[in-house]
Amino acid sequence: MKKRSFLLLTYFLSAFLVALLSYDSVVQAQSDGKGKLVYIIPIENTVERGLEAFLNRTTGEAVNAGADHIVFEINTPGGRVDSAENIAAMLQDLDIPTTSYIVSRALSAGSYIALNTDYIYMKPQATMGASGVINSDGTAANKKAQSAWTAAMKSAAESKGRDPLYAAAMADPSINLEQMNAPKGEFLTLGPTTAVEVGYAEAIVKDRTELLDVLGLSGAKVVEKETTLAEDVARFLTSPVVVPILLTIASIGFIIEFFSPGFGLPGSIGLLSLGLFFYGHFIAGLAGYEAIVLLVLGIGLIVAELFIPGGFVGIAGVGAIVASLFMSTNDAGNMAMSIGIAVLASILVSVILFKSMGMEKGFFRHFILKDATTTELGYVTSKDRQDLMGMEGIAATTLRPSGTGIINEERLDIVSEGNYIDKDARIKVVKTEGSRIVVRQVK
Repeated sequence: MKKRSFLLLTYFLSAFLVALLSYDSVVQAQSDGKGKLVYIIPIENTVERGLEAFLNRTTGEAVNAGADHIVFEINTPGGRVDSAENIAAMLQDLDIPTTSYIVSRALSAGSYIALNTDYIYMKPQATMGASGVINSDGTAANKKAQSAWTAAMKSAAESKGRDPLYAAAMADPSINLEQMNAPKGEFLTLGPTTAVEVGYAEAIVKDRTELLDVLGLSGAKVVEKETTLAEDVARFLTSPVVVPILLTIASIGFIIEFFSPGFGLPGSIGLLSLGLFFYGHFIAGLAGYEAIVLLVLGIGLIVAELFIPGGFVGIAGVGAIVASLFMSTNDAGNMAMSIGIAVLASILVSVILFKSMGMEKGFFRHFILKDATTTELGYVTSKDRQDLMGMEGIAATTLRPSGTGIINEERLDIVSEGNYIDKDARIKVVKTEGSRIVVRQVK
């Protein structure tokens, strides 16, 4: 009986030990993140629509792959407010835990993006903040835009349990935080130590390995995403600085082509610039097929104008191209400015070419009549009355100075040299110019 009890006790102790060891291994695996999937997605350079398209693609891939965590490695000086707002909305909709790892800078729109993630970690030399709204010309935005942006920064901080005061100070220089080296009139910028103290960063970590260890994901499978070549090109081509340059090059290329015989290099460069504009905006998700169809239609109408008189077809073609440009952007103001720059550059180049080359060359040669019907070539506007030279006659009417006279028994329209001649006075033909007969009174 004792032996049987001893065996039962040994069995239960062994089973307990096996269960305990299994539990420890499960806990250890969970703490190391084994079996989990982590996506590393970079947020670099300027925040614009190309970056927005890249993040939409990569976060979508992470969701479809069943990722357990997404880490955004941030190094950006900021960028477009509208793109940052769209990225923030995307982050807020994610059910996957998100972490911002600021490796260098998260300024302006970059800090706003970071505030919309669940956790923030910073490298020892990293900074975040300085989030004032600046117009494309470098001046401060109006008070309405600044107020809306400050409210957005505060809402982002509050949505993740952070004190909104510091987010507001990042966007509003009127907030006085002298104790944090941000007196009134300056935007707040946080270093890693201060960010941890005010609860804007969880901790300071020196590299990705340490970050994953802190997150309990050191044993997780890591998928590192990078922009494709097409996305890099799209980000460059959709930059607010590059767009007006492309449109200006395109317009100047077409203008020079008008002044050049045939179709050559300038026109090809113009088409290439226009093609690059739409390629970048198409890859970035800004331009759809309808915009490209409208562009092709506009070019077709302009070509048709060469064969259809009236001008309406050409005007419709230009309108279609301009409409396709506006359909390829969500910033009508910036597009209007870019088109305005292109138009002014085109006018300037047209004036220069007109003065240096003349309208008789290039494209406009097809619209200008260069043939002349001169007397030297045998052309006359009416019957030449040289046969009347030196003949005399009678003024049939008073000449004041024009009137009617009878010369060689022929009634003719005549004109005096400028003086008054009475009716029935004797006259003599002194000059003929085609059908114009000039007479003088004979005394």
